Amino acid sequence: MERRALHFFLLVISIFAFADAGSIGVNYGRIANNLPSAVRVVQLLKSQGIERVKVFDSDPAVLKALGGSGIKVTVDLPNELLISAAKRQSFANTWVQKNVADYFPATKIEAIAVGNEVFVDPHNTTLSLVPALKNIHKALVKYNLHSHIKVSSPVALSALQSSYPSSAGSFRQELIEPVFKPMLEFLRQTGSYLMVNAYPFFAYEANSDVISLDYALFRENPGVVDAGNGLRYFNLFDAQIDAVFAAMSALKYNDIKMVVTETGWPSKGDENEIGASVANAAAYNGNLVRRILTGGGTPLRPKADLVVFLFALFNENKKPGPSSERNYGLFYPSEEKVYDIPFTVEGLKNYRDVQSPVTGGVRVSTPVTRGGSVSPSSSGQTWCVANGETGKEKLQAALDYACGEGQADCHPIQPGATCYDPNTLEAHASFAFNSYYQKKGRVIGTCDFQGAAYVVTQAPRFGKCEFPTGY
Repeated sequence: MERRALHFFLLVISIFAFADAGSIGVNYGRIANNLPSAVRVVQLLKSQGIERVKVFDSDPAVLKALGGSGIKVTVDLPNELLISAAKRQSFANTWVQKNVADYFPATKIEAIAVGNEVFVDPHNTTLSLVPALKNIHKALVKYNLHSHIKVSSPVALSALQSSYPSSAGSFRQELIEPVFKPMLEFLRQTGSYLMVNAYPFFAYEANSDVISLDYALFRENPGVVDAGNGLRYFNLFDAQIDAVFAAMSALKYNDIKMVVTETGWPSKGDENEIGASVANAAAYNGNLVRRILTGGGTPLRPKADLVVFLFALFNENKKPGPSSERNYGLFYPSEEKVYDIPFTVEGLKNYRDVQSPVTGGVRVSTPVTRGGSVSPSSSGQTWCVANGETGKEKLQAALDYACGEGQADCHPIQPGATCYDPNTLEAHASFAFNSYYQKKGRVIGTCDFQGAAYVVTQAPRFGKCEFPTGY
């Protein structure tokens, strides 16, 4: 009880100490046929203390409703208008006049998002991005708004060539010269920032066998050490953001700031959408709000207080795709909360992450060793070994992941090395899986590999190979 009381006291102190550290906004998407009017939406935003909103267009009814509210607004020039804005300055001038200048300053427009995740746009608008950014900025200069309104473009993490470990973050090679260098130079010259859409949910959903749910949801966990710089990460969000910071630094643009224009977690999904639930969505968004509003940057940029826009304000019933796409909302169209989380420093005082009991994740047994042997452990250590019954194809794929993207130490199982013999797929996979598991701090969920591995409490031995218990 004393420890909990102390933790609560320190949390309250931190809330007051860093009240102005970061900022939380929300994305107001409208791909639905049952949403409240824009006027009621603005009232909802104000009642929740939300001071920033990002919209995906420049609808007059929305911009008028936001007028006089004091809420800071980011408007979007849609992808389908990108080529026109890039080719014709007159088009950019007219768009800015009708969608920005006509509403400012009553509507506190603070930024223009030129396109959204352009690099994955099927209409091949990538090469139009930088010219469009420049023309929109020139239009702001024409109307003397350039000192009030920033121009940028949200990029998805798929723009990265490498994101793990974070210190190795780099942009896709084919995008560096034609897009990223000129875009980052534009952001530097105009005093703007890079907009980034980051979704730890996608990484967890695709790799739930190797990524701890606690790590994805900002809950207590041992952390993951970046082998490149020795920094320890305690949540996937920070790791993703630092991969982008590292990518910018690699191009000598480490002075550019960042705004996270989208992040969120769905409260519902299809059967195969692992992790989509109300409890997980509440934990991710609630703990993220606490993480941002109590201050501090990322391990790589400790002073980089972030502006973060949650996705999204409402469940949108007309969005295409899997069920999760229609269930990112913080609110139902009725304006009732999908789950209860705070959006302000004041609200954090009473916030608690209600953690669901951990189920599954650790299978304690004696491994099927096929030529190996086991010896008892009296130290309480655990190891990760291959499940020989999973099939060669699945085992090989998991081994390739562990030794590749998973960054396991696979040198000892190379020809001529200490653990090459016995030269069997199961023996080599066991060594690689255990290396990955130990490097991840033996966190629940890091020894599964989609059923290709499991945890044991006795030290496995294959030939003369000894399996380590730490790195």
